[in-house]
Amino acid sequence: MSGQLRTKILEALRADAEGNIAKAKANVEVYLHQPVGIGEHPDVLGAIQEQLDIIAHEEERIEVLEEHFGLTDPDVDWTA
Repeated sequence: MSGQLRTKILEALRADAEGNIAKAKANVEVYLHQPVGIGEHPDVLGAIQEQLDIIAHEEERIEVLEEHFGLTDPDVDWTA
């Protein structure tokens, strides 16, 4: 696999994890500020915990990318 393709794949994996974290954070903010507006989640604490679990999982995924594949800065050229 070319270095450039490797870089693109690793950056895409990181971007996906960061996007999932952003979505989960937004959901938590909605639950915290408008819990009555979330009719399908009568257990607000449980719904928040699910989002926190998503954040923890995705942060761990980013740590694995950094530790095992050297992806620490998305602005760095990893082909070298």
